[in-house]
Amino acid sequence: MSTDDPSKGATRRPASDDAPAVLTACAVQKSYQSGDRRIAVLCGADLTVNSGESVSIRGESGSGKSTLLHLLSGLDDVDAGTITWGEAGPTANRRARYLGMVFQSFYLIPELDALQNVLMASRMIASPGARDRARAKDLLARVGLAERMTHLPSQLSGGERQRVAVARALMNGPRLILADEPTGNLDEHTGDAVIELLLGLARETTTALVLVTHNPTHAAKTDRELLLHEGVLRAVRPSSGF
Repeated sequence: MSTDDPSKGATRRPASDDAPAVLTACAVQKSYQSGDRRIAVLCGADLTVNSGESVSIRGESGSGKSTLLHLLSGLDDVDAGTITWGEAGPTANRRARYLGMVFQSFYLIPELDALQNVLMASRMIASPGARDRARAKDLLARVGLAERMTHLPSQLSGGERQRVAVARALMNGPRLILADEPTGNLDEHTGDAVIELLLGLARETTTALVLVTHNPTHAAKTDRELLLHEGVLRAVRPSSGF
């Protein structure tokens, strides 16, 4: 990783009552049909994430964490309740500009090198120009991959691939990043480095972050910790300022 790692020396961002909400979920419900039964996954989940805040969500396997993230991203529809991005609801047209996503499985395009994978985010909006290429190169340098921009995903380690995914998530300057178990396919040391990088860049760019993780150590690094249990979000460690 680059010696200019933005996470080094980063401290938890001071809370602010004046920070505007970038994401609000109110009384969200979601269930799925299984044979002749309907299984409730979310039973009135509430969540508010403010600008620049980092929030972690933990819960047992099958508790609905990934379902919740799909709803927050607008990739699936709620059965009841509301989800708001800033002052409006999520739409496909807004998604590419408003939020970035980091997944456990990286989802890089194998035929494209690291630079082109990062630029794919800007292609969701328009054909990338010189300014976009410069930003993509800068982001790759900031995640420690200045010398690996022309490498294909198959030529990168798991940690390097996830760093490409982090750069891609930040490419369009989103107000919010949703990260779904981003260290799930990494060893402990590499996973710790990726979390430090993700949190450091989010703080540096004042981008809000929602981190779904099984790892209590990673969760403890965020401004606020929540637990998803029986379809409801409960505070584990609330931030005094939010």
